[in-house]
Amino acid sequence: MRVVRKRHCPESPFWLHNTLFNRFQSVMNAAARLVFSASRFDHITPLLRQLQWLKAPERVEFKLAILVYKCRQWTAPSYLFEELCQQADFEARRRLRSVSSSSLVVRRTRLSTISDRAFPVAAACIWNGLLPHVTAPSLPVFRSRLKTHLFRCCFP
Repeated sequence: MRVVRKRHCPESPFWLHNTLFNRFQSVMNAAARLVFSASRFDHITPLLRQLQWLKAPERVEFKLAILVYKCRQWTAPSYLFEELCQQADFEARRRLRSVSSSSLVVRRTRLSTISDRAFPVAAACIWNGLLPHVTAPSLPVFRSRLKTHLFRCCFP
């Protein structure tokens, strides 16, 4: 199996196998064709764009970013937000300029195949890779801005 690096978070160690994304994308393509009663040989990109569906990697990134947003708003289960650490949580980093940002600490891992896919590592990388204009005071506004951003990256 070939391993692919996540596109929209270049510093991210969030790795997934191509076959998993391909299977998920295949199911989404079949659903889009079913909605439009399209042939198997029709191009899928215009259908996905019309439905405003994200492609598989962007969809995973969207769901993970929403979960991090909920953790930061204290609306996610406690076992999830206890795993995420901000820069200000560490005594040694309290005097750094990065403390005032909303970035999360990306934990170091030994195994790039399994450990880098863990929630605290993958979620922190995706959160730190978001553009500042995406963050918002409420969940519906954040979801809208995030989906718009990812949709523009997905379908330039």
